[in-house]
Amino acid sequence: MTQDWIVYMIEASDGSLYTGITTDITRRFRAHLAGKGGARYFHRGRQPVRVVYMEGAGDRSAASKREAAIKKLRRSQKLLLIADV
Repeated sequence: MTQDWIVYMIEASDGSLYTGITTDITRRFRAHLAGKGGARYFHRGRQPVRVVYMEGAGDRSAASKREAAIKKLRRSQKLLLIADV
């Protein structure tokens, strides 16, 4: 199975973590930096700092399900996930 989709986490300037999915992490991060791409998370004074986590997913459905699962994690659990990379 190919890993066409990517589930990612970005550390924001306030230290928070944003989780999303994409097929092109470089393009998506640049869109976040430019304030484009639909993520209102970065329109409220937060700036994306760096990608801290990525994992492959076979299709959009799998990526969306994993994104939802990660979003439900507590911050401490997300930090453990990042540390395991």
